[in-house]
Amino acid sequence: MKPQPDLPTPDAPEDEGTPVSVKIRERIRAAGRRFNANDNIADFIQPGELERLLDEVTGKMQGVLDSLVIDTGRDHNTGDTARRVAKMYVGEVFKGRYAPMPSITEFPNVERLNELMIVGPITVRSACSHHFCPVIGRLWIGVMPNEHTNVIGLSKYARVAEWIMNRPQIQEEAVVQLADLIQHKTKPDGLALVMEATHFCVAWRGVKDMDSKMINSVMRGVFLKDANLRREFLSLIPQRS
Repeated sequence: MKPQPDLPTPDAPEDEGTPVSVKIRERIRAAGRRFNANDNIADFIQPGELERLLDEVTGKMQGVLDSLVIDTGRDHNTGDTARRVAKMYVGEVFKGRYAPMPSITEFPNVERLNELMIVGPITVRSACSHHFCPVIGRLWIGVMPNEHTNVIGLSKYARVAEWIMNRPQIQEEAVVQLADLIQHKTKPDGLALVMEATHFCVAWRGVKDMDSKMINSVMRGVFLKDANLRREFLSLIPQRS
């Protein structure tokens, strides 16, 4: 009998019993990428999976409430808390992990602008990676453009800041992530960021210090080399609280 050629094996049906979070993690690992709390993983989420992830987080959050000995079945205040918390994490306060980067309108620097530009204060809202407590503050961005710099719309600075901050973050890392993104998109001669924020992991728990704030900065290019330009930028920022 003449041997038959090998036929392609049809793909095995998707294992519906595997949690969607496991499937997403496997894709990330296969790509050699990391999935830290402040990483964006939108490229590894397939259509329809975000809603399934929301369902999964809801179930896990219900388990947390049960372990906290809260009678969600009889307590009218917490009956739908698991779903509300899941929607808050996946669709709001940690949205920067699961949503792709917002589109950024870029314009050529036709007039060859090369004067200092400052945007802010931009209100930033995040959460600390250690306790998932809110981090609320303000951000100022200074840009020293050159003739090759891409000029982006003013509102886009706020949108990319929100995208970066809407993840569990450490403030020191968050401002560097944002600086790297703006540097890559605009390619200026200099870039400066200053962020001032209240950390509720300090104000709400622990030492419960309501007045403590954290201020940090990132200086790139001419802001790092030119002390006079750096002083000008800092002097033009309105008095911080």
